Amino acid sequence: MIFEVQKDSILVSPSDETVKDFDEFYKVKLPPKYVEFLKKYNGAIPVTNIFSTSKKDYLIERFLCLLSKEDRDRLPDVSWSEIGVVLTELDERLVDDENLIGMNIIPIAMLFAGDFICLDYRENKEVPNVCVWFHDESDEFMPVVEKISSNFVDFLNNLHV
Repeated sequence: MIFEVQKDSILVSPSDETVKDFDEFYKVKLPPKYVEFLKKYNGAIPVTNIFSTSKKDYLIERFLCLLSKEDRDRLPDVSWSEIGVVLTELDERLVDDENLIGMNIIPIAMLFAGDFICLDYRENKEVPNVCVWFHDESDEFMPVVEKISSNFVDFLNNLHV
């Protein structure tokens, strides 16, 4: 599979410290292949942007970015696509346990109409599933998701134009 993005859409690569801070704050461990992806394609708008499930085809509008506080302040026009900002906006609609410290569903890409591609750590803390999180169907402590892949690499390999 050849993965393509709009070259001018790639943002500054997150530092190892930014990734570490994110992992510690949200109590997750981002998969190594996803971290590699972030370092190469942070916040990119994909050209290879379609994936299919048994129900329908989906179009990825943009991959979310991971920015340091300094980069977020320096790039305010893209802060709306920063993973931490999206997590803050969606908050309780992404978790199914009100006593959870951290997060167990992490949005990584925006789809049309407010849905997101997410890493879902609920089954496996080491290798999260990739799922679609449904904006209109989810409620506080009741996220509605559809698993689309058992890991990030398989998800990328299923993207097409």
